[in-house]
Amino acid sequence: MTSNPTRRKSKAEPPSAAELLEAALLRSERQGWGNLRLRELAADLGVPLSEVLAHYRDADAIADAWFREALAAMLAPPPEGFAALPAQERLRIMMLRWFDALAPHRRVTGEMLAGKLYPSHPHHWVPMIFNLSRTIHWLRDAAGLDAGGRRRQLEEVGLTALFLATLRDWVRDETPDQERTRARLARRLARSDRLMTRLYGAAAGDAAEEPDGAAG
Repeated sequence: MTSNPTRRKSKAEPPSAAELLEAALLRSERQGWGNLRLRELAADLGVPLSEVLAHYRDADAIADAWFREALAAMLAPPPEGFAALPAQERLRIMMLRWFDALAPHRRVTGEMLAGKLYPSHPHHWVPMIFNLSRTIHWLRDAAGLDAGGRRRQLEEVGLTALFLATLRDWVRDETPDQERTRARLARRLARSDRLMTRLYGAAAGDAAEEPDGAAG
């Protein structure tokens, strides 16, 4: 075993964004995300620091790239028969795709989020809010939730709260395959589904909403 497992075998080509991301994750697994130094990342790959800048403006951009990997995993083609599943199950599948994509580096992912929320990093807070909103919009679309009007607004608020609660559980979950997180997510989705059924008379996403102002 070499002392620097991330060093590339060939220096003929500059590192790709994916190679830099993987090297950053591996180094962060060893020493923590907060201790990542981009000059050390460049040294791991045997390239000048400018090669890191060619792909990432700073470490936070590397974190954003890692979260985009999770979004891409969530939006991959759904399994056969997906559209016929209840909305609750479609949401569960899509959300777990996001979390499972990040699971190989769960601890580092939690450290990335903590770094974004650090009091001295207010410039990260607003982008985080927009990124969360964007993720929820993609989640609704991928899960086939097509309601509009007040129902859509309620779904977005509820899914945002559910997503953040699940994220909090997941970051701290030491059970095999994050079983505790999966169980809590299933329970929360079931409660949300019952609430939407009481409010609208159909499971969330399983029936189209009448246009606002339609006669009763």
